[in-house]
Amino acid sequence: MKRRINALVLGSIAVLLTVSVHAQSVKLGDFSAQAAAVTEFEVNGLKVIVKRRATSPTVAGGLFIRGGARNIDDKNAGIENLMLATAVEAGQKMPRATVRRELARLGSSIGSAVSNDYSAVSFGSTRASFDRVWEIFTEVTLNPAFAAEDVARSRSLIQTGLNEIGTSPESALQTLQDKVIYAGHPYANDMSGTSVNIARFSAADLRSYHKNLMQTSRLLLVFVGDLDPELVKSRVAATFGKLPRGDYKEQALPPLDFSKGTLNVTARTLPTNYVQGSFGAPALRDPDYHAMRVATTILQTLVHQEVRVRRQLSYAPSAEMNNFAVNTANISVSANDANQAVSVMLDQIKLLQNRTLPEGIIEEISSFYLTRHYLGQETSGAQVGELARYELIGGGWKNSFEFLNGVRSVTPADIRTAANKYMKNIRFAVVGNEGVINRSIFLPAGE
Repeated sequence: MKRRINALVLGSIAVLLTVSVHAQSVKLGDFSAQAAAVTEFEVNGLKVIVKRRATSPTVAGGLFIRGGARNIDDKNAGIENLMLATAVEAGQKMPRATVRRELARLGSSIGSAVSNDYSAVSFGSTRASFDRVWEIFTEVTLNPAFAAEDVARSRSLIQTGLNEIGTSPESALQTLQDKVIYAGHPYANDMSGTSVNIARFSAADLRSYHKNLMQTSRLLLVFVGDLDPELVKSRVAATFGKLPRGDYKEQALPPLDFSKGTLNVTARTLPTNYVQGSFGAPALRDPDYHAMRVATTILQTLVHQEVRVRRQLSYAPSAEMNNFAVNTANISVSANDANQAVSVMLDQIKLLQNRTLPEGIIEEISSFYLTRHYLGQETSGAQVGELARYELIGGGWKNSFEFLNGVRSVTPADIRTAANKYMKNIRFAVVGNEGVINRSIFLPAGE
């Protein structure tokens, strides 16, 4: 039995070997050289990180706002999203038409995004266009116009997206799962907002909210490109450095409740049943993070092999791990026979919990994962996001350069320990035919 399981895993890995060679050839010493290219400094309490990529033709940067869901409540959920989406449209001295024309002419972009842990306004440009794009970027972030037509346009786009939530089974499943696992937690306040909230926010509300956020203690700036850190420092001092410092102190997030398994079902008449089961996971700053990340990748390989390839129960069974400050991982599947599919997926978790996998399997999976990581970090924009994520929720940007070493140091014993520590008390959400769901499979006795 053990040899058959090992053969299955190695067989599914074999198709990945051609892309894992590059990752295996990278030397550990490369990481310290990359870290040496990063400069950090403060301007009036504003943390700034600059990674110099000599000769790179592109520059990327981002203004990151700390707090995320901790900045809002149920009454103003969505205001940060609408404020940022409207802000990037135009500045007080630079109307929307000018912003769009200049960005198009320069082949550059400025956009915004929100998440549970922080928000961002980002830009991308060529090195030759950086000076002009920086002017536009600082104008729209520091002096947004919040013109009535811009507010209306952004409101309409956001509401269109919100109105689509729940219309597809996948969206309904994620909405149900989030409602269950985030109940009573700051993450329960969706940063995207609600249709009711988005409809009632006025331009005056956005201006007031913007003013309260524009404190250097709340902000982080990150740049990646062929930029002299001293040049960046002077540019920041002349713009963002003039903001009030404020006294923002980030509050620790409470843990999520994974004390026992649960099953919540939204009944719908569908040809297949949609299932997601969430469980706790370590965050980026936690010592178990790398082991759990590799364990989840192995679990994904196992469920793909057993559920899709071997039994053909589902086209896209999945195992994934998120990247939040309070983190989760999950298994998911859409299947006619959800009971059998989930049973098989739970068996793969038990395999990881009860067996110590051979070193070779860990090495191949790690190499494949490292290759994906490298490919994901090829652009300046991706590197901005990575540095910011580690600085804000991962214990500091320097830890981003320890990620590869951390993954490579994972042992078979670490995988087994992580699986037993985290892959339990699974909280299931199901959208589909409630009558066919066997609760004893989803909530095994003794768990």
